Amino acid sequence: MCGRYALAVTPEDVEQEFSMIRIEWFPPRYNIAPTQPILVVRAGRAGREAALVRWGLVPSWAKDIQALPLFFNARAETAAVKPAFRGAFRHRRCLIPASGFYEWLKEPAIGRSGKATIVRKPYYLTPKRPLVAFAGLWDEWGDANGNLLDSATILTTSANDDVAALHDRMPVVVEPQDYDRWLGLEGDGDVGSILRPAPAGTFTAVPVDPRVNSARSDDARLIEPIGPAEPAAKSAATQLKLF
Repeated sequence: MCGRYALAVTPEDVEQEFSMIRIEWFPPRYNIAPTQPILVVRAGRAGREAALVRWGLVPSWAKDIQALPLFFNARAETAAVKPAFRGAFRHRRCLIPASGFYEWLKEPAIGRSGKATIVRKPYYLTPKRPLVAFAGLWDEWGDANGNLLDSATILTTSANDDVAALHDRMPVVVEPQDYDRWLGLEGDGDVGSILRPAPAGTFTAVPVDPRVNSARSDDARLIEPIGPAEPAAKSAATQLKLF
């Protein structure tokens, strides 16, 4: 699962990573949440192009947006056949630049009443590289008045060893050599081999400020470690199994 992520880089970093020019300026973002606008890279007439879309895919065939679930994630294993995603999976794949993402560890605790409870402790998963690309799908929806809305979802797969102590799912990370194949700009359209967990060691998990729980919080301090890195997360997960 991926319900919050960060893009704390410059437009120039995105241009360099995805071999594009003239990316419009955007501020660093440290706590991107569903329904907010996100930057995607998709196939255009001249190759790769950047666009701002809503995070939370709205299928082109939808009649009532308000009645839809918030499709901010889609399972990579079934996206090709699910009605909400299969059209986009075939024709409108995209890359979602990210400099890290958040997951929450459920930990046993004693509440004020003295009863056992569970608290959710946020962790930030930072990649080795300054910037990675999540596999995404996008779609275009139009209302009765002709207003158009572009939106996207992040594909998830089974967690690797970096993430498994926190959650059983993680975003699909597309390697640079697969960017054009995922976007449909080269290859025969077979992208199944891309939809796999990232190699172990791709991310490091560190505990971070609980202020990230609020989508209103968005500053650089959110991704600063407030305790030991990954081993602490694994230890806490072991404690939870015994709770």
